[in-house]
Amino acid sequence: MKITRKIILFMLFISQLTIKQQVLAQTAQFGEMTKLDQFGAPSVGDYKPTEAEKQRVAWFRDAKFGMFMHWGLYSQMAGYWKGNKILGGEWALKLSKLPIEEYRALANDFNPVKFNADEWVSLMKAAGMKYMVITSKHHDGFSMFGSKVTKYNIVDATPFKRDPIKELKEACDRQGIKFGLYYSHAQDWNEPDGYGNTWSWPGYKRDMNKYLDEKAIPQIRELCENYHPAILWFDTAGEITQERAEQIAAMARSIVPDILINSRIKLGKPIGLPVTDFNGSGDNEPFREVQAAPWELCGTLNRSWAYKKWDTDFRPVNELLFNLVDAVSKNGNYLLNVGPTAEGEILEPYSSRLLEIGKWLKNNGEAIYGCDRTPFGNEFGEYKVIDGKKKYVEAPANWRCTTKPGIVYVHVINWPKDGVVHLPALKAKIKRGYLLTNPKAKVKIKQTAEGITLLLPKAANEDFATVVKLMLRN
Repeated sequence: MKITRKIILFMLFISQLTIKQQVLAQTAQFGEMTKLDQFGAPSVGDYKPTEAEKQRVAWFRDAKFGMFMHWGLYSQMAGYWKGNKILGGEWALKLSKLPIEEYRALANDFNPVKFNADEWVSLMKAAGMKYMVITSKHHDGFSMFGSKVTKYNIVDATPFKRDPIKELKEACDRQGIKFGLYYSHAQDWNEPDGYGNTWSWPGYKRDMNKYLDEKAIPQIRELCENYHPAILWFDTAGEITQERAEQIAAMARSIVPDILINSRIKLGKPIGLPVTDFNGSGDNEPFREVQAAPWELCGTLNRSWAYKKWDTDFRPVNELLFNLVDAVSKNGNYLLNVGPTAEGEILEPYSSRLLEIGKWLKNNGEAIYGCDRTPFGNEFGEYKVIDGKKKYVEAPANWRCTTKPGIVYVHVINWPKDGVVHLPALKAKIKRGYLLTNPKAKVKIKQTAEGITLLLPKAANEDFATVVKLMLRN
């Protein structure tokens, strides 16, 4: 009997050790870009929101397109440390294990005198964005808002002495943009008890609960009480338990009942309703297939989140627009990131691309805003057995579909030389079709039980994607 009990206890110990090793292995992957398998998880058939939850997330599902902003002390570095090029941006402190005292000293010169909240929000509107999410505190632990919890914030620790989060909230309210806040609730490299800093306090035994109770949770309360954000956007949630995630979500909703919370509040697969309202895929990495639950792709305009002077590898507009259309066709949103300078400017390579996107959306927004997923789903690819293994093989991205009741929008991305586009079969009968931005340009349609053939005009109507509007019979 004693031997059996020892065996059981040993097996339980091994099981717990294995789980701990798996978590450690997963958290060790954290870096400047987050992979799909760290936080994303498919949600195809298990999304069953209550009526209240549907109403809470309705504006988000209609909005489709938002701006992400990474702005903080790391912007002061601009991709350099002591004159040398440095990787990581907002991750540079950890990736290069910089001395925390020297990093803190960046606050002495952080003075974004060119910051203008209304100009930033006006750019968002011109780009066709409907909401924003900005870093109120990233992993470096510096607060970009006036906080009574710590003096290590932009109002108390810098020459700027202003609260840009407050100014942006007011500008968003004036201009009709939903306002969201990113907050690093687990990682805080400025705090001995926070998660992530393994070099500044060697030998110190961290107390994660102390950090959460004395800094993170009080600051999240401040953000909810002072700015009433529409979204709380969490990230890299090392050591956040289910219980802590539920506590944070309940506290936030006790102050802002309709606040939306993303799935990165907790490590691993999304814990779902009622704690989180929408899932997230990887950074610059969309889900492969349609999702039942609302979700969001976050991505960068160049190759970085925070401003780096040397990162001039900006993505072309057609790639950014494809990301938007692709996400919407899979029931998702697109949160596109801008990295302002330490002076508070959004530079031309960002703004010019955003304005180009805005031009396309001004003409074609009907096929994006308030739209639902594709009626097909097999246009993205399929699983095939290759070398004895089941692998997902992506299909050529020649077109994507979005929908509204009684309407199918076909976004023709690569205009065919022969003017022919083949679509899968559709149960509903198509009444007529035409180009969205030129209703006089009719589209000939051949519909059978096997599929649909669209005979298009010779030339595309847009530089990126020309939308064909198919009206269905009642």
